[in-house]
Amino acid sequence: MLDRAAIALLRPALDRAGGVLHRLGIGADGVTWTGFALGVAAATAIARGAYAAGLALMLASRLCDGLDGAVARCTQPTDRGAFLDIVLDFVFYASIPLAFAIAEPATRALPAAVLLAAFVGTGSSFLAFAVLAERRGLASAAFPRKGFFYLGGLTEASETLICFALMCVLPGWFDVFAYGFAVLCALTFVTRVFAGWRAFG
Repeated sequence: MLDRAAIALLRPALDRAGGVLHRLGIGADGVTWTGFALGVAAATAIARGAYAAGLALMLASRLCDGLDGAVARCTQPTDRGAFLDIVLDFVFYASIPLAFAIAEPATRALPAAVLLAAFVGTGSSFLAFAVLAERRGLASAAFPRKGFFYLGGLTEASETLICFALMCVLPGWFDVFAYGFAVLCALTFVTRVFAGWRAFG
């Protein structure tokens, strides 16, 4: 829901930074892998109970996630880059609830499992729509510069990052955030199924 506004706000700065990285000879795939490594480090820190460090690493990871596309646009975006970006993003998003569960399994395992199940719903509906949209030659008017059809919803990347940040700042409320965000993910899943039903009918 917030991604379109966030991209419009941040894109000029990201494009300038991406141009600097490109001139330094740093490729988009390298930025993507760096962001993923920072995301793994964030999950590791959270699993050890170092929530402040986890939050800092997570923000750095998501900065790289924005920069890789900016670097790619300095040359020619590739299908390989788009594939790598979405696959590693999904692994990152799954790693954070898992990390919180590892930190305190007795109280967090169930809410983390519920949230991860909700992520499966939003992720599968997102990717299935993208595949069939590509087959039909559909393009996203809201996100025309994405490497694949980007179907929005209540729980996009911005909302997920905000939720994860709140979990790091208020870890004692993890179960509340997890269950609440799972409900929003369920609503996103329903709207995406409805959108697919209409688009591919």
